[in-house]
Amino acid sequence: MEEHTATYPTHSPVDNGRSVRWYVFAGIFAIVVVNFIDRTALSIAMPTIAKEFALSPVLQGLILSAFFWSYALLQIPGGWLLDRFGARATITTSTVGWGLFQTLAAFTTGGISLLLCRVGLGAFEAPLFPAGAKLNAAWLPPHERGRGASIMDCGAPLGAAIGGAIIAGLIAIFDSWRIAFAVAGIATVLLGYAAWKLLRDTPALHGRVSAAELAIIEQSATNETNQPHAYHPPAIKIRSIIAILVGRMSWAMINFGLLTWGPSYLAQARHLNLKELGGATFVMFGAGMLGSLCSGFLADRLQTRGVRRPVAYKSLLGISGAGLALAFVMLPQVTNVVGAVALLTVTQFFLWFGSLYWSLPALLAPKERVGLVGSMMNFAGSASGIAIPIIAGYILQQTGTYEAVILFFAACAGVYMLATLAIAIKE
Repeated sequence: MEEHTATYPTHSPVDNGRSVRWYVFAGIFAIVVVNFIDRTALSIAMPTIAKEFALSPVLQGLILSAFFWSYALLQIPGGWLLDRFGARATITTSTVGWGLFQTLAAFTTGGISLLLCRVGLGAFEAPLFPAGAKLNAAWLPPHERGRGASIMDCGAPLGAAIGGAIIAGLIAIFDSWRIAFAVAGIATVLLGYAAWKLLRDTPALHGRVSAAELAIIEQSATNETNQPHAYHPPAIKIRSIIAILVGRMSWAMINFGLLTWGPSYLAQARHLNLKELGGATFVMFGAGMLGSLCSGFLADRLQTRGVRRPVAYKSLLGISGAGLALAFVMLPQVTNVVGAVALLTVTQFFLWFGSLYWSLPALLAPKERVGLVGSMMNFAGSASGIAIPIIAGYILQQTGTYEAVILFFAACAGVYMLATLAIAIKE
């Protein structure tokens, strides 16, 4: 049997849809979906909350950014805790904790208490994506990591998509944003228990992983490492660290800008009502999910067809950045509301090619450093999450129009593309 082992095994009896590793990543996908439902809830409810609490645009921006204050500050400590205690305990604690704060938000009485709940939400959500990157390195052979990253990350736009529809629907049904927040929070706490039951830090610790599947995971990585021209993760070059941080920060400016201010833009600049807003959000972020999946599967497919890893990744991410810049330049010229939503849908599709970033820590760092590198990358993105709601709110308050905000996003897309091209992705 050993002499017939292939570099990329594809015919093992367990290498199919029933493989435990893909159930694990389906679970991570579900957690990320709920994660973004909880994040998106405030953006969808903000027009209603702003009226009830009499919030100015700048104060709205501060509340929307408050999530990222703790989310960013706890990235590096969260990465250390992740490498210390493992992904299973980290994800479980994270899920239960942010569910509790989402529930508490339903009982807030003003801008300050709502802001504090968002700080707590951000603190507990902080380790989730680095934990997913660590599981990517532990559970998947190198030629499957693009798919693993995209399956995990595509839960984000899907969560935003269905979150917009769910939260808008609950608000409409109960005539209460508070009930919508409470329902979302309680469901998240229950999900934390399911995460503990499903996840394990390594395949060897999972009682349902067969010896054959374990061999696929371990032998694939070993065979790739032993090839003459294989990639051996070194200490990451400072150029790549800077490029990853700048690229992720620029990408996140666009992502979190659309997530926090996008619903208000559609409601105020494009005059969508609550029902239309939920539908538009679903379509737009649903396209983001498709873009995320396409990027991961294309990256792995290109490599199995002989395309060099740096060419595969940089081509897809370069297309992402160029497509975003063009779409944002065009958006202010579109006067028809259907055309504007359609263009934003295309924008979300290309934006979520950025899911490939979550495969980079596993490709560029040793396994024992993946959690830390993933946290550093997520810190850069989270810093943008702090800044962009305030920046967008300030630009909006000063200009009285969203056009300048849209053009700012176009500039961020250009920086995202250039920084990505500077990352030294090895063969």
